[in-house]
Amino acid sequence: MKTMVTNNTIRSILAGVLLVFVATGCERSVDGLEEPEFPENPEVFIDNFSAGLEYLPFEGSKLDAFSVDINEAFDDRGASMRFDVPNVGDPDGPFAGAIFRDDNGGRNLTSFNALTFYAKATTAGTINEIGFGQDFLGNTYAVTRNGLKLTTFWKKHVIPIPDASFLTSEQGLLWYAEGPEDGDGYSFWLDELKFENLSGLAQPRPAIMNGNVETQTSFIGSVTSVEGRTFTANQSNGVDVTVAAAPAYYTFNSSNPNVATVNEDGQVTVVGEGTAEITATLGGVNANGALIIESVGEFTPAPTPTEDPSNVISVFSDAYQNVPVDYYNGFFNADGQTTQGGVGPGGADFTVDGDGVINYTDLNFVGIGTFENVPSIDASDMTHLHVDINVREAVQAGDFIRLQLINSVGSNETSGSVTINSNTLQENQWASLDIPLSDFGLADRSQIGLLFFVSDGTISNIYVDNIYYYNDQN
Repeated sequence: MKTMVTNNTIRSILAGVLLVFVATGCERSVDGLEEPEFPENPEVFIDNFSAGLEYLPFEGSKLDAFSVDINEAFDDRGASMRFDVPNVGDPDGPFAGAIFRDDNGGRNLTSFNALTFYAKATTAGTINEIGFGQDFLGNTYAVTRNGLKLTTFWKKHVIPIPDASFLTSEQGLLWYAEGPEDGDGYSFWLDELKFENLSGLAQPRPAIMNGNVETQTSFIGSVTSVEGRTFTANQSNGVDVTVAAAPAYYTFNSSNPNVATVNEDGQVTVVGEGTAEITATLGGVNANGALIIESVGEFTPAPTPTEDPSNVISVFSDAYQNVPVDYYNGFFNADGQTTQGGVGPGGADFTVDGDGVINYTDLNFVGIGTFENVPSIDASDMTHLHVDINVREAVQAGDFIRLQLINSVGSNETSGSVTINSNTLQENQWASLDIPLSDFGLADRSQIGLLFFVSDGTISNIYVDNIYYYNDQN
């Protein structure tokens, strides 16, 4: 299975590096002054760096993953960009990733509709993420092509620009992030990398919520985001190409601002009771998909935890500093499809007055993972597991939620579980559970890598908050 660099990982990497570069950031326009004109140079790398281009690797990546290769190039002339992806466990870094930024101030790319390049690799790999617009100065117009498939021969690839009218002074000319293939490192090359105006790129189709109409039950004071922002164009060969687009390309609209407002970043704030539909346009084209907010009024939060932070290992809670987590939504439902929940920033699906909450829907089982790219949890000194659960449907006799812990995932794996029955769970009310870890029957709790919520379909919709281990010293 391919080692992936997840979106959450990339967000944290960018956030860390952004702190380094924020002091050097500059505004694209100055009040009262005419915005300067920037060169319309489309070239990024044609046999060598274009003027002003700088290589800035992501924090935590293999720093020497990039080089200029004079022995490999498209059409066997000049040079190319070479990227060496590390093996799993490489001490120099778990992945390769960087941005290439124009430090001369930026380029005027308004005359172009795509970034194009030729690529080949030592194996038929797949670049996790590649695009433009990441500049460590705000990443305002970032565009990402996910899962770009490589061949062992040179092939041309296209990354369409959703709306070039915004790119009057773009500095982020290329960025990528890639991990090993099946645990093994490999090399790939890019050449003839430039912005073009392709006559055959047509049928622009923007979308939000991945083109679906999704409904969220929400509360006054909750904050969520318009996700699934994509832009699809048809190439001259008849094949569609889809990229993920930053919110700045879109114009968002709320059908009922008295219920929910939406800002230019696609952040939705619920301000009243009722229903509002969030839609968007891009370049004057209506985006497919919509987010329907059904606000049921005021929200009752889970009880605020009172345990001493020094006695707590927190997995998900705004009351404590949380440990790193690989994912909050590692599971499939009975139909083999991933369900919703724990997919927003920091794992929260919505936030009400600063308190993040996970919402698991279509629940069969879901695992919160802490073992792949982050340290497993050593709960040897902890005595209890705490979790708050709010069932968002009628609770019937025989309904249950089983909590299962897995220690040493994949190596001498052991597991234990505790079942919460229908007498404890209540409809639309928080059940605060403090479960002795001894009840799980685990002799070793030093490498907890998975916490599962299991319902076997008896309960499909729950809110979850304040997941943490603690030592009850009483």
